[in-house]
Amino acid sequence: MSNQDQPMDQAQEPVTDVELDNQIADVEDELTVLQQKLEQAEAAVQEEKERALRIAAEMENLRRRAAQDVEKAHKFALEKFAGDLLPVIDSLERALELSDRDNEQLKPTLEGVELTLRSMLATVNKFGVSVIEPQGTPFDPNKHQAMSMIENPDVAPNTVIAVMQKGYELNGRVIRPAMVMVARAPSVNTSA
Repeated sequence: MSNQDQPMDQAQEPVTDVELDNQIADVEDELTVLQQKLEQAEAAVQEEKERALRIAAEMENLRRRAAQDVEKAHKFALEKFAGDLLPVIDSLERALELSDRDNEQLKPTLEGVELTLRSMLATVNKFGVSVIEPQGTPFDPNKHQAMSMIENPDVAPNTVIAVMQKGYELNGRVIRPAMVMVARAPSVNTSA
């Protein structure tokens, strides 16, 4: 007779304490294994959350850096072109400085050169190119290139006293430093 064929009123054999202890131990072992698997799964979920946060932060940093690079590219794209125009501006200024303003025959030409220079300066200024005006200011090695130093008791040491060639900036970045003459303190004569 199979177990299903046995009448319901027949009592099953009682479970012994040892068997019950073994069943409880098996359940506890299975519970421990399940708890370990749950802890491992929670740790894996936490790791994935942290990884996702790191990836999101990296993406944000990349996006910000790309935006900065684009902004710099727009801001300084004309740097080489502007630098190539500076000798032309210098030549126009030199032509005006060295010209004979008293010669009536040259006046129309000089007016044309002046208008051309003003137009060129206005155009490059519109695109962010500005002149560095160092005359009378303290020497700044980031914006000035000292060509010589001369003793001058009338001004403070390290003051720009003459500009040999103008400097220029493009949106705050020096594209050509000003070539200047700088004052130095008079040397003290110690011979008696």
